[in-house]
Amino acid sequence: MNYSIPFHKSSLLGRELDYVAEAVRGGQIAGDGPFAARCREFLQQRFGIERVFLTPSGSAALDLVAAMCWTDGDEVILPSFTFVSTANAVARVGARPVFVDIRDDTLNIDTELIEAAITPRTKAIVPVHYAGVSCDMDRILKIAVQFDLMVVEDAAQAVDAYYRERPLGTLGALGMYSFHGTKNFTSGQGGALCVNDPQLLARSEVLYEKGTNRAQFLRGEATEYEWVDVSSSYTPSELACAFLWGQLEAMDEAAQKRATLYANYERLLQPLVTDGFLKLLTTPQECRRNHHLFGVLLADGVARARVIDDLARAGIQVAAHFVPLHSSRMGKQLGGRLGDLPVTESCSARLLRLPFYLELSRSDQERIVEQLHTTLLAHA
Repeated sequence: MNYSIPFHKSSLLGRELDYVAEAVRGGQIAGDGPFAARCREFLQQRFGIERVFLTPSGSAALDLVAAMCWTDGDEVILPSFTFVSTANAVARVGARPVFVDIRDDTLNIDTELIEAAITPRTKAIVPVHYAGVSCDMDRILKIAVQFDLMVVEDAAQAVDAYYRERPLGTLGALGMYSFHGTKNFTSGQGGALCVNDPQLLARSEVLYEKGTNRAQFLRGEATEYEWVDVSSSYTPSELACAFLWGQLEAMDEAAQKRATLYANYERLLQPLVTDGFLKLLTTPQECRRNHHLFGVLLADGVARARVIDDLARAGIQVAAHFVPLHSSRMGKQLGGRLGDLPVTESCSARLLRLPFYLELSRSDQERIVEQLHTTLLAHA
């Protein structure tokens, strides 16, 4: 149906269309052109990343990680409450995703449960920074050192979010970003692999260059350009990078607008919080969120279903989020069972995401909250 207030809309932040036209006029629309270089250098310098490899999607970045780091029989610890790509990357190389429950305040992995999931086969921990709020990275990094594990940050939702003033995606040996159309900064489809451990650079370059030594050859470090490993194509179009550059150079202005929208929702929803109709997700003191999405926790799945239906009839599109991976059909094939992760299952059933995008007006927000209030009171 057509919604007068849709759940999401992508926005132009600046000169995206000018840059796409410039790329076409320049005659280079395949990958690894000047706009790709601008995006890569911007991310490296702003966030202090050793090396950024732009990819066609966040999923592709995770696939690069898996190809580089894991193999058949390995185990990788991650939350069940995440997008399927996090687990797909693990399973595709024959490794096994080991799902751990989440906290009910941030919906991030519960670090108190990680150690119990570690076995002799465990190779890595993949914290997923849900909604642009950091996991407890001090605890995760401490566990990783204790058990000699790699940390790979799934920061798909966390570009320009911070933990103790350190950018997310830079705390683990590897990290990844997404520039999907639903993210704060987008190229339509897109992503990035963040390499923070210099020891992983050489292999990263080879896998990124389709299993060739192209990067070394271009630097004069190899006498021939040849196939040296098994990989695939991970280079995004220059058109996508041109669009992304228009978004990235407007990062600060866009971030401020998102913060204002988020704060307005918090103010408008406070009476419903006070009356016990819903709970807001929290931001720990050591975290600085990027206001990626706005979610609330309702009493139960029945209440959420009523709200979704009632708001749809009023022309307002709201949404749930991830179905827990461990209880999905594929998750069950990997040993998951309903009931294994009670917090994940409860929060997944109760989470409601409200419309959140830069063109959302204050009057739109007021209308959304008013309708939400009416529905919750009617069924109290």
